[in-house]
Amino acid sequence: MRKIYLVPTLVGLLTSVAAGPLAAQGAVPKQKAAPASKANAAGTAPAAAGTPVAAGATSAAAAETSSPDDKSKAIDGFRSAKFGMNEADVRAAIAKDFGAKPDAVKAQDNASELTHSLLYSAPELLPNGGTAELSYVFGYKSKSLIQIGAVWSKGSDAAITPEKLFSNANILRAHFLSEGFKPDSIAVNMPVNGGIVMFRGSDAKDRSVILLLQGTFENRDNNQRVLTPTSLLLFYVADAKSPDIFKLPPGQF
Repeated sequence: MRKIYLVPTLVGLLTSVAAGPLAAQGAVPKQKAAPASKANAAGTAPAAAGTPVAAGATSAAAAETSSPDDKSKAIDGFRSAKFGMNEADVRAAIAKDFGAKPDAVKAQDNASELTHSLLYSAPELLPNGGTAELSYVFGYKSKSLIQIGAVWSKGSDAAITPEKLFSNANILRAHFLSEGFKPDSIAVNMPVNGGIVMFRGSDAKDRSVILLLQGTFENRDNNQRVLTPTSLLLFYVADAKSPDIFKLPPGQF
């Protein structure tokens, strides 16, 4: 079973993106060209192999879909599971959203962060996207829901492919770009260690959505870095800058 963390690196992702746009690094997802699916028709279709992913803090598409007159997107959780819910309420939400039987929802504790999680494998969470592992994380002090995550990988679905991961990432990125997040919080296609932040956006209360395509980079001709995706991570986070996890008080050591 995969160990669930509140992903302290999310803090780094938020900080680095907020500091300003990264220079283009020539990151290229390694994949085969594929026909656009129905879901892709409304958004960005996966690029063919060798097409660079543009790096930048805010894309032109984001600027077009997020204007001052738009109603700002509010991030309060994922489907029926809302930030601040207790474990019993989240279990009920999982059952409502996915028809999950009680024994299909697994519990897991994190010994270092002292958080508690519920895990559920959701087939076709994204249409034709394969099985994803969902995680619902409860805070150290609050004991309430502070993060929801979804991971697509070989660990969640043995049939998943790099092409499917990148297709899922493109579909989700196009969706989030149309959702009306704060324009100055939106970042797309940001190369980071071990992957690409396909999307990051926050609402007026600084609750965030982060979509991270992870994989291995290799250098190709013309110093072009090619990413072979191995997993796609989606996070809904109540407070990525000051997460409710255990930390040693200052001065104890």
